[in-house]
Amino acid sequence: MRNLLAKRFLSRFAAFGMTKKFSMIYLDYSATTPLDREVAKKMQPYFSDIFANPASIHSLGQRALKAVDDARYSIAAALHVSGNEIIFTSGATEANNLAIKGIVEEYGHAKSHIITSTIEHDSILEPCNYLKKRGAAITSIGVDSKGLLKPEAIIAAIRPETVLISIGYVNSEVGTVQPIKKIGRILKNYNERMYKTWLNTSPRKRGSKPRHVYLHTDATQAANFFDCRPEFLHCDLLSLSSHKIYGPKGAGLLYCRSGLPLHAMLHGGHQERNLRSGTLNVPAIVGFGAAFTKALREQAKNNARISKLRRQLATAIQKLYPKTTINTPFEQASPSHLNISFMGWDGEALLSYLDEQGIAVSTGSACASGSLSASHVLLAMGRSESQARSTLRITVGKLTAASEIAQLNRALKNYQQPG
Repeated sequence: MRNLLAKRFLSRFAAFGMTKKFSMIYLDYSATTPLDREVAKKMQPYFSDIFANPASIHSLGQRALKAVDDARYSIAAALHVSGNEIIFTSGATEANNLAIKGIVEEYGHAKSHIITSTIEHDSILEPCNYLKKRGAAITSIGVDSKGLLKPEAIIAAIRPETVLISIGYVNSEVGTVQPIKKIGRILKNYNERMYKTWLNTSPRKRGSKPRHVYLHTDATQAANFFDCRPEFLHCDLLSLSSHKIYGPKGAGLLYCRSGLPLHAMLHGGHQERNLRSGTLNVPAIVGFGAAFTKALREQAKNNARISKLRRQLATAIQKLYPKTTINTPFEQASPSHLNISFMGWDGEALLSYLDEQGIAVSTGSACASGSLSASHVLLAMGRSESQARSTLRITVGKLTAASEIAQLNRALKNYQQPG
């Protein structure tokens, strides 16, 4: 059976233009995705032939620079932004740190207030905690049982010293899609209203000009499935990662609206508008550009197929185990995610069992996989610690086959709890 499944995987990878040979059924696409073959092919020359530093002025260096610029402008065109608003990074974690710390460094720690949520990825929460220890004020807004934020609660938390609102577009653990567009629209109206009020006040009474409150969203989990154009979302800063969209690891970006004050976090070079020092990873950036344009091209087709498979999986599991709790709000979530609690079971033990059966899933964010704590996301959604510890995160991708969903269901049916 395993050999047959492996052969099916290889044939399916060829059909989808993928190179990776799987020895397992892979259902952890939220953690990372395999590299697309078309993307890998476009990257190859920049490992061996056009390997020069893109900062070099000789012709080989300029060819590498052109490849970087081509990727930059292809992504910019897809996002409907200017090329000089794209800052390449090593990934979304660096992009998030640059967005959050970069804004606060411009205004000063003691003079800055940031609004975020209780269910953010650690690459948002940890920079906020870092800044809090240095004098910045942080407000974390709670969510409902679906993991959703109320835009009005975010706007109500704004203070005179607020400089940034940072909210993830799609939650990495449960897949909840936040109303970023609505938040952005309300925030835009708020900023305009505050400025007009100040402008219409007598110069002797108006005081200092009100701060513009900026909106940042981490769209890492959204890029495969949703519209990430900053003009659509009304956001000022937006983070993306290559390896979540069938591109290479080691590349990401921060969209930073022109004119926005941002302080560099890395020093020692003049790359990326002096905002990100270090030699650019040309092969990864080339791959990122190719992967992003392909993801947009395939988005509608993949969304429908992935959503159908996710629904089939959830239905089958609930039929087997009626007492399970689905934590992913399907009507307001990524089509890929299925976060489900198996009441009375140990999530880590179940994960290990499935791993032995040749099935790769997770219990939460891969970035926090070493943590022994229950998921802060599920706890914030009102789940008990026992529910949070009995949870699996299953994420479907464009290579997932219906036969693999059936295989997972058979494995779950045969599972016997330890002890």
